[in-house]
Amino acid sequence: MPVTVGGVLFEVPPAAIRAKLQRHPGQHERIDLVFSWPELTPPSKQAVRDNRPIDEENATAALAEAENDRLFVSIVGLTSVLPPLERLRAIYPRFLAPQPDAGPEGLAVLPFRSGTPYDGEDLVYPAGNPEQFFARCTHRAGAVPGTCTSERTLEGSQITIRFPRDWLSDWRIVAAGFDRLTTQLRPEKR
Repeated sequence: MPVTVGGVLFEVPPAAIRAKLQRHPGQHERIDLVFSWPELTPPSKQAVRDNRPIDEENATAALAEAENDRLFVSIVGLTSVLPPLERLRAIYPRFLAPQPDAGPEGLAVLPFRSGTPYDGEDLVYPAGNPEQFFARCTHRAGAVPGTCTSERTLEGSQITIRFPRDWLSDWRIVAAGFDRLTTQLRPEKR
């Protein structure tokens, strides 16, 4: 289905659109999608659910487990928001700790300082080339797994993906999947 966000034409599978209100062709201020990982197809409507009753103790863990194979995508128009690379260069350094820690697979993990707008998050990037791939990531909090968001600009729009922090051990595959998804959503770029 053709949709335009921020003056950019996208072709999105209707089954991947998360909000029924957004399931129409044409201009959108924002569109929210979900894809199965690593296939990058809309998730199956047939959710397998065991018969355990959902209560406060297992609801969060059950939801996190069900979403561990999902890639959440938001596309918004770039209006008054700084593009991701500009935030990486100009905004984030003001709020980061001075030294990164070593992360999985050659990644550097640089915590944001306490008391900053990004308190409790880490900036994660390839140690030698932050512009190749970077994400802001939360930490696990009890049964709630840590999540990461990675953003990129595409002409007049910004695409944000949200994925489990556990996937950082395969960050190259995640980055390649982001590239494939961007190509898949752009009909004239195929």
